[in-house]
Amino acid sequence: MTDKTYSGFIAIIGPTNAGKSTLINQIMGRKVSIVSHKVQTTRTRLRAVKMVGNRQLVFVDTPGVFKPKRRLDRAMVGAAMDATSDADAVLLVVDATHGITDTIRDLMTRLAATKNLYIALNKVDAVKKLDLLPIVDELSKMADVREIFMISALKNDGINQMLKSLATVMPESPYLFDAADAVDVPDLLYLAELTREKIYKYVHAELPYHINVVTERVETDDDGVLDIYQKIVVQNDAHKKIVIGRGGNQLKQIGTAARHDIQDQWGVNARLHLFVRVESNWENVAENYTDQGLEFK
Repeated sequence: MTDKTYSGFIAIIGPTNAGKSTLINQIMGRKVSIVSHKVQTTRTRLRAVKMVGNRQLVFVDTPGVFKPKRRLDRAMVGAAMDATSDADAVLLVVDATHGITDTIRDLMTRLAATKNLYIALNKVDAVKKLDLLPIVDELSKMADVREIFMISALKNDGINQMLKSLATVMPESPYLFDAADAVDVPDLLYLAELTREKIYKYVHAELPYHINVVTERVETDDDGVLDIYQKIVVQNDAHKKIVIGRGGNQLKQIGTAARHDIQDQWGVNARLHLFVRVESNWENVAENYTDQGLEFK
């Protein structure tokens, strides 16, 4: 007799900077989603497979939910909400330091009919326990929530118990992916995301939101060293000058940091070749959306 197996999708959703990417990285034990102190960093819809005993949890890390202003914004928010409709469970990440915001109220209304709605109250280590109780009480009254987890994604507190609870609602099913922890994201996109993370770190103000990174090709030399060729797409010459910096110093800083991260994450030696290109209309080109798993509308 074959042992039963269970497998299902869990959509991670929440406002920008609630800690969703930090949470998925902690669950997987390595960086799979880029993290920045800037809001609206995650663009792609990434899937991460986590085994809990004989139960397979397929987490879908979505872009943060915010008030969209432009086509890329609408695509990102649309991807996040679409993920919830197909999921076996939804995990809403709430930043305890911000409390219940208008965005959280809106999300709770939208998710009211979700059959397996869970809440991860994140960053609880930064809030007094007495101040957490009213937040938990109000959240529990806003919708039919199966469980509210008190966690710190950054410090890995409360994560294991959360995973065990989520595993209990996975439907009986053959495994949807191989029975091992893994990340389902194309290599070329993952490499581009690591570089985009460094742009968010080193390029300030609003400019990173108007930049795209594309991995054009990867070659391996006779010594096994990867040559990675990427273009950084900007909207005008002024943006290009900022990204390159005086004497090329800014671009060199971005490239060095990205190369080190790529080598650390993949355990390889690599050379990263970055080229800055002006494509004024890139936000209106369908291919730039489909490459990131977004719908062009």
